[in-house]
Parts: sequence; structure tokens; C-alpha cells
Amino acid sequence: MKKNMGNIDRIVRLVIAAIAAFLFFNGTLTGTLGIVAIVVAAIFTLTSVVSFCPLYAIVGLSTCPTSQK
Repeated sequence: MKKNMGNIDRIVRLVIAAIAAFLFFNGTLTGTLGIVAIVVAAIFTLTSVVSFCPLYAIVGLSTCPTSQK
């Protein structure tokens, strides 16, 4: 698995995941939308930690600088 996510992309995903988790646990996002938000937050967190996004690999996209591959 080659890295295909740059640092900025990883930070943005982690911020979005933190906001979604906060809104879910705060009670702002409830029901089906809340569940979807927390699942997306978990996926964003996982892909940020491993620096690999399967969707990027499928479409051939990489935000990782060439020196870090």
C-alpha cells in the first residue's frame, strides 16, 4: 500500500472527523444522519492515520508529494 494522501489532506480529514464526532456526541446530529456522520468520521480518521485512501487509488489520484511515496 503506497501512501496517496498528503499532510494537508490528512489534517482536513481529521478536522472534519472531529467536527462530525463532536456534533454526534453533542446530540446535534441524531438518527440516521448521525450514524452516517460517525461512520464517515471513522473512515476519515482511519484513512488519515494510514495515509492511504482506497478511492484515491481507484481513480489514480494522489495528494502525497513525490518525495514521500
